[in-house]
Amino acid sequence: MRRARVILRSLCISTLLPLAARARPPLHGAGFSLTDILSYPFVSELVSAPRANEVAFVRVVKGVRNIWLAQGPDFVPHPITFYRHDTGQELTQLTFSADGRYLVYVRGGDHDANWTVKVPPDPSNSPVRQQVAIWRASLRGKAPVKLAEGDHPALSARDQLVYVHAHQVWTATLTGMTKPHQLLFDRGHPRALTFSPDGTKLAFVSARDHDDHSFIAIYDLINRRLSYLSPSTNRDSAPRWSPHGRRIAFVRRPGRGGAPEPILRRVPHPFALWVGNVATTKARCIWRSPDTLLGSYPQTDGNVNLHWAAGNRLVFLSDLDNWRHLYVISADGGSPQRLTSGPFRVEDIVMSRNRRTLVYDANTGTTASDDDRRHLFRVGLEGGAPIALTEGRRLQWSPVMAGWHDVVFITAGARTPPAVARLSLDGGATRLLPAGKVPAAFLRAHLVVPREVHFRAADGTLIEGQLFDADPTGARTPGIVFVHGGPSRQMLLGWHPMDYYANSYALNQYLAARGYKVLSVNYRLSIGYGHAFHYPPHAGLAGASEYQDVLAAAKYLQQRSDVDATRIGIWGGSYGGYLTALALARNSDIFKAGVDMHGVHDWSLDMQDYLKRPLGYEKGDYDAALKVAFQSSPDASIGQWRSPVLLIQGDDDHNVRFLQSIDLANRLAAHHVPYDELIIPNEIHVFLRWHSWLHADRATAAFFVRHLSPP
Repeated sequence: MRRARVILRSLCISTLLPLAARARPPLHGAGFSLTDILSYPFVSELVSAPRANEVAFVRVVKGVRNIWLAQGPDFVPHPITFYRHDTGQELTQLTFSADGRYLVYVRGGDHDANWTVKVPPDPSNSPVRQQVAIWRASLRGKAPVKLAEGDHPALSARDQLVYVHAHQVWTATLTGMTKPHQLLFDRGHPRALTFSPDGTKLAFVSARDHDDHSFIAIYDLINRRLSYLSPSTNRDSAPRWSPHGRRIAFVRRPGRGGAPEPILRRVPHPFALWVGNVATTKARCIWRSPDTLLGSYPQTDGNVNLHWAAGNRLVFLSDLDNWRHLYVISADGGSPQRLTSGPFRVEDIVMSRNRRTLVYDANTGTTASDDDRRHLFRVGLEGGAPIALTEGRRLQWSPVMAGWHDVVFITAGARTPPAVARLSLDGGATRLLPAGKVPAAFLRAHLVVPREVHFRAADGTLIEGQLFDADPTGARTPGIVFVHGGPSRQMLLGWHPMDYYANSYALNQYLAARGYKVLSVNYRLSIGYGHAFHYPPHAGLAGASEYQDVLAAAKYLQQRSDVDATRIGIWGGSYGGYLTALALARNSDIFKAGVDMHGVHDWSLDMQDYLKRPLGYEKGDYDAALKVAFQSSPDASIGQWRSPVLLIQGDDDHNVRFLQSIDLANRLAAHHVPYDELIIPNEIHVFLRWHSWLHADRATAAFFVRHLSPP
């Protein structure tokens, strides 16, 4: 029988799902179906107009993406695009024109940043990437107009449009009356385009060669002259114009090179803040981070989050005291002053219109378990205690300033999916901005409120997770461990800010409604618990030290009286797919079934890509690291693997090579390990089509029904 099940490796959507349907009753939970829960609305890409009190955002329902606009003072949202089908085309990078007539956006592409280093795809094999284009939506109700093929648009105060196309800077008019043309030539790959306040100059990052060094470039639009700020062997990034446009602040890091760094232990990666004079193109360092692990360049979303504030000051984020906090420093140099403190992580930042107050979200507050939520705060540049703008059991993130007094943001709860809301910069009541209808089949009353739980790993490290338990009777049921990807993520006590994990949250809710105890674990490498927890020694390809946290989560479930210790499953995607496969390979005695979605199975296959490091004669500990990388991989323990697994991956994955799934499938077949496959042709890492998520989630639920439910 085991050999017969191995032949399922050739199955795809069209054959696997009917087989699952025949094996068990239709997949309906307590009061809602999987289609119901996956019909939740999701909002993202919230932006505000630079001079007016209006905001725009993207709303997605069942894969259909549209842009909505809300204008003050009432902020009643209405759609300004009317796409009707799930085409898999993202809507991103929303940008208001200075005159308030248009909103520019990018349609298409894959802007996922799940891994800091990607295996570059072949553009000729990617139909999605060929459709990346700049569009213009009218704020007066006219149909959107395609302006040009390209990505990464920027608009000047004079409403000149620039963007990146074919690794060069191009320009086009918002009217679409003139043909787009290349604005300048630069030997590098331009990115982070940003105009001076008066719109006469353009700054951008010119990434050279294989990103081993980069410059801050300045193009004078009037004199048509290209120059560079103190070019060097370093990597320069994050150009920020001063309010008067005469200086540019930026981040400088050492170029890639020198003696090989150790792979098996963490080393510092310091950074520095520089300020350059636009007229002379000379720049100088105003501050260097200490050459310590805590002084390392922040690697998560937003990175340093550099802003030019009022009073000739710069604001940035750093982990200098083990937590991601806000700092302010004079643009002329000196010692930075810390604006926030405490055991929490500052994430999204926005400045008030006068640049004297900062609004941010952080995982802290006065409600129990707020370290697994996000709330809004404000703090002045002069210091003083931050003031909470929101509190309670809901979550808030992505604040923007709409005018001088209104803060608009995204909010969600444990039972309510993301929506847009606003409040005053001075605080007060939050008012939701209703955009469209929540689908009637989406029954919030049936969703469970997850609760924070704690358990300890074998080495004594305290680990947090969220337990989804919909059964008040205390009956013994199967348990499922969910491991997130990234790994620089944090699962929360409510709907997640990222669409990928909003889907995960929905599936965990569905599994809980089906009777499973679901434990979502924030293993070490997760954000939100300090620098040391986020950057542990011997993690990933250097030893998989985080796996002990996943194992501890399973043992926590086994010790509960309401969980059947003999029926523990596991699932996850990306890095969570890697940890799922590792759990099945090392501990099939505990994990009886698993769903591995686009995971890494042999670190050594792609180690150079993950490290982004060319090999020369001087290899350092590369050979030793190759061995450790393989030993840290599921492939190394394939001889112990006994439990059935479902492998899911799109074959146009840009983040984890499809070879990783092929490699594991062949090894599983050779060792007679039962496994199924769900391969989605032409789909990428973060599925762009709603039906791809539906197929994957249906297959996941059906797989657990077959392997964890009682006879």
